[in-house]
Amino acid sequence: MEDSINQKNEIVIKLLHYFITDLNYNPIILQGIENEIWLENLDCDYKVVRIVSSHIHNEEQMQFDVYKTKRIMSKIKAKTFSFHLPTLSIYTDLGDDLALPEEKSIDSMYLDSEKDLDKYQDVLKHLPDITKKMEFNEEGMQLFLKITNDINRKNLSDAKRNQEVFEPKVPVVTYALIGANVVIFLLMMLSGHFNYITNLFCNYGDAVRAGQYYRLFTSAFIHGGLLHLVVNMYSLYIVGSQVESYMGKFKFCLIYLFSALAGSLLSITVSSYASVGASGAIFGLLGSLLYFGYHYRVYLGNVLRSQIIPLIIVNLLLGFMVPGIDNFAHIGGLIGGVLMTLALGVKYKSSTFEKVNGWIVLILFTVFLGYMAIFAAH
Repeated sequence: MEDSINQKNEIVIKLLHYFITDLNYNPIILQGIENEIWLENLDCDYKVVRIVSSHIHNEEQMQFDVYKTKRIMSKIKAKTFSFHLPTLSIYTDLGDDLALPEEKSIDSMYLDSEKDLDKYQDVLKHLPDITKKMEFNEEGMQLFLKITNDINRKNLSDAKRNQEVFEPKVPVVTYALIGANVVIFLLMMLSGHFNYITNLFCNYGDAVRAGQYYRLFTSAFIHGGLLHLVVNMYSLYIVGSQVESYMGKFKFCLIYLFSALAGSLLSITVSSYASVGASGAIFGLLGSLLYFGYHYRVYLGNVLRSQIIPLIIVNLLLGFMVPGIDNFAHIGGLIGGVLMTLALGVKYKSSTFEKVNGWIVLILFTVFLGYMAIFAAH
């Protein structure tokens, strides 16, 4: 093995080290793409960075490269629900006097040596520490081994994090909630006073405004019939087990209870009918799953697009079309689930700034909805 690395390869591995270990970019696996590396981090200014080491010697090849880049960007946009995808193309081998392309949403630079970084001040505004981070004391194979080891350690750390988040866990709280709902329903049936108990604990605006605030929560634990119970408990099992696994038991409890509260409040704000059922809380879990999936959309983009979003839309449409469904509880729960998850944060993804803003929005939403439901409605 040679004890030296040519200048072009040295630039490439230093760039990889910077973007992967310092800025937490992840490689994008693309079929049929050679001599270029695609990286993504949807939380950075440049959502996508591509490092192109193949030789581009004329304008025609450059135009094809831009065309290919735009097509791949379109696919990434669709997968990640990104309307705007700022991309940085870094070329390391261009023909003499070949101009860099000027494209919307694509910044380009050509690095024949590391000193060329200074030519691209507009890019450096987004990557202010890149010049310093590409300075190493090691040379040759020592540099290669150091960078390789650093990247491997980073990849192992990321793999452990992803395993921690996505590894299936026993949904103890979900099972407990299902058990509680089933037991309550059976006790109501066996008591011989099913309708009386339903009237006592259902979500009814006039009763809540008279001071019976417990109804905002108790209504989420009683159901109007066996079919109602079975459908809701099956939905809770499917959605709840996922949210509990991803978010953790404590956060799951807060999301579930707040979603039930938000659904009940919106229901009595706009409706004068009594309502029961866990569907508002379950829609909150769907909202939580939607927010979580958005943060992990690189991994769950297809699931979001093909399963979660269609499920939410279809159920909301059915709620407006089928009589007897309290769709406002669904909408309130959905919003509540999103906001509570925003406030609690998604592990390894949400910043402190996002969580603080989430709590502010959550408190304002709760105060406003509570005022509208208790004091302003009807």
